[in-house]
Amino acid sequence: MHQKLCLAVSQSRTLETTAQTLSSLEDTVQTAQRDHNVDLILFPEAYLGGYPRTCNFGAAVGARSEEGREQFLKYFHAAVDLGDTPEGADADWIERKLAVARGKEFRGDGTREALERIARETGVFIVTGIVERSGGSLYCAVLFVDPSQGVIGKRRKVMPTGTERLIWAQGSPRTLRAVVAEVKGVRIVMGAAICWENYMPLLRQSLYQQNVGLYLAPTADARDTWASLMRTVGAEGRCFVLSANQCQRRGHLPEWIRRPSTMVEERREGVLEEHIDPRSQGGRRRRSSLISKTDDGHEIALKTGPSVMDDDCSKVISVTTKDNESPSEFLNHEDDQFICRGGSCIVNPAGRLVKGPLWEVDNGGLLCFQADFEDCERGRLDLDVAGSYSRNDSFKLSVAGLDLSPPP
Repeated sequence: MHQKLCLAVSQSRTLETTAQTLSSLEDTVQTAQRDHNVDLILFPEAYLGGYPRTCNFGAAVGARSEEGREQFLKYFHAAVDLGDTPEGADADWIERKLAVARGKEFRGDGTREALERIARETGVFIVTGIVERSGGSLYCAVLFVDPSQGVIGKRRKVMPTGTERLIWAQGSPRTLRAVVAEVKGVRIVMGAAICWENYMPLLRQSLYQQNVGLYLAPTADARDTWASLMRTVGAEGRCFVLSANQCQRRGHLPEWIRRPSTMVEERREGVLEEHIDPRSQGGRRRRSSLISKTDDGHEIALKTGPSVMDDDCSKVISVTTKDNESPSEFLNHEDDQFICRGGSCIVNPAGRLVKGPLWEVDNGGLLCFQADFEDCERGRLDLDVAGSYSRNDSFKLSVAGLDLSPPP
């Protein structure tokens, strides 16, 4: 029996609300199935809930602003509630064994049920990045949704990058367990590494040891070096690699990122604005600064700096303003400028790019490829980094709470 499936990567961007984004996901899946007969589709990191690119949430070492707290509130409310526990209930959550509140049909906000319905109605296996809200914390996660069984797996990012650590909690490494699905009679062992987790060699090895044939890499990294990493993964693991990133212009950012001062006009503490220096004669203006208070009540004026790079090294806006230009005006310029260029791609088990990278396509970017999963076995003739090429008699890997043996 043939072992071929049509795999797809969607270069979709998060919309203004989570409800709109979920509706867009449904449209994309329907189109992919209707026009390309897609069997499995991957969406980018943090697609549902959003990747808050360029936002610093008003934080500096020793200081947080009220404006930043308002931004986090907006982001927290945009995140998805799947009904899981902060610790992660694993199989009990997947199998719906957790208690449900009186008068409710299910745990969470209904996003899980909506995704299961979309997968069921289209017959497409959906893998999507999400920002998951559980208790008082947020987690960057990946959800696996089977058309016949519903959700069969979820894992949380174990190592957020840079400023992501301010807003995302760390997930448990035990969620790196590979997922097994049968799609149109083809058995697939799949695993996911999120964004810069792919730069963790031992994490990659933990997936190779589980004999994954489909390696999923939702990301926020839009550098041209990303494709070379994905090619390494394909060749190293003798697996198909799908990587999905958002393509985003500055104007696509939500209002609470682009014009944060509008949220807290009545609360001037922590607002990025021009201030009049009372010590100067004639009320001379000084450069824009971020005013915040320490826990001891001392005011700190944080001077804005030069242009910076985001956590995944895509270029972001300069935070330096002219003396006669307000930051809100500055942030409002050049809404058509790309702040994330995409770069989604598909790699085969020989490490070759078969689709993409897809650059600067921010509306309807879809890559499709007919994959023969027997190519994974063909590649093992000369390289199996978890078996014949591993010297596992001498080199040992263990991950706390994670079974590294191939799943049954």
